[in-house]
Amino acid sequence: MRSPQENLFHHQDTLAQLHENRPLSDKLRVLHQLISEDFPFIERLSIALLDEATGILKTYTHSTAGGTTPLMAYEALLDDAPSLREIIDQRRPRLVQDLAIFREGTHYHTQKIWEKGYRASYTMPLYQSGTFIGFLFFNSPEAHPFVPAVLRQLDIYGHLIALVVINELTAIRTLLSAVKAARSMTHYRDLETGSHIDRTAHYARLIALELAPSYQLTDEQIEHIFLFSPLHDIGKIGIPDSILRKPGKLNEQEFEIMKTHPARGREIIDEILRDFNLGTFGHVGILRNIAEYHHEAIDGSGYPKQLKGDEIPIEARISAVADIFDALTTRRVYKEAWSNEEAFSMLQRLANDKLDRDCVEALLGNVDKIVAIQQRFRDQEEESS
Repeated sequence: MRSPQENLFHHQDTLAQLHENRPLSDKLRVLHQLISEDFPFIERLSIALLDEATGILKTYTHSTAGGTTPLMAYEALLDDAPSLREIIDQRRPRLVQDLAIFREGTHYHTQKIWEKGYRASYTMPLYQSGTFIGFLFFNSPEAHPFVPAVLRQLDIYGHLIALVVINELTAIRTLLSAVKAARSMTHYRDLETGSHIDRTAHYARLIALELAPSYQLTDEQIEHIFLFSPLHDIGKIGIPDSILRKPGKLNEQEFEIMKTHPARGREIIDEILRDFNLGTFGHVGILRNIAEYHHEAIDGSGYPKQLKGDEIPIEARISAVADIFDALTTRRVYKEAWSNEEAFSMLQRLANDKLDRDCVEALLGNVDKIVAIQQRFRDQEEESS
């Protein structure tokens, strides 16, 4: 027989796992499991986020029965999906009780959803402080499953999921803002333009998308690589200006000081994470790895730990290729910008020894997308010339 005190704690909170340090995908699976207990016909939850700068809608995370999602590492222009654009215009969810109405649709995502066997969809727009950030999709293999009683419950679950997503994104944006503020206060901003940061981020995402199938990168990992790659050199804010801004080649002593910036970057990030209490959101290790290991080399000749090959985290290998390519193709005080062809040749020479060949080939296999990124995120001096 239980004592009166024991009876006070017999109930288990079914959502307690949402407070744990787990990736967003794990939290979504917890919520999906709970939803499935009431509505087993809902076999897929999926979240797509909008990149405001490019108008591209990107798959971000999912929970799918059986674990296999029809769309992963996928992106498309929002303007190419008028039915989704109408959700934003109406500021209301969209209910499709029978996806057969889109059966003749030519969009890749429409075809994949149908081929996977889904026959109904409920789509909620996600907003943060009134600003649209993405979509939440509920999919079912049954037609006409969303009766009013079901929709009332799904709206509650949907807003709970939205809060979990927004909490994750807010933590990331707080971290990014803190790091960028630290960099700006040291005038590091003058060395790397906003356009360089944007280009590096999109090159990194381009590489990650190409490598996703072979390296089993999730959408969450790809998005975090995209967000965190531009922050790889944050440790340089601890390097004296006499070295950081030196127009000529560094001497041996100066170079040894410069080589301390990856470790400094890791220290700065860890301090910011502690101060802002941000160390518990998922995938923060990606930021740490990019900052600390982006100067490691495949042959072990890099720094700070002389890691070799696969010992170097894939996100650091991706970031290194993205940054070096943009550095080569960008004008600096001490050099003119290289052409893309010259930069491609250099990357190929560095592959296997200094840079990861898979990452290099992933970038070089998307020349058209590289040019589109360069045209969209041009430096101001180029635009005015």
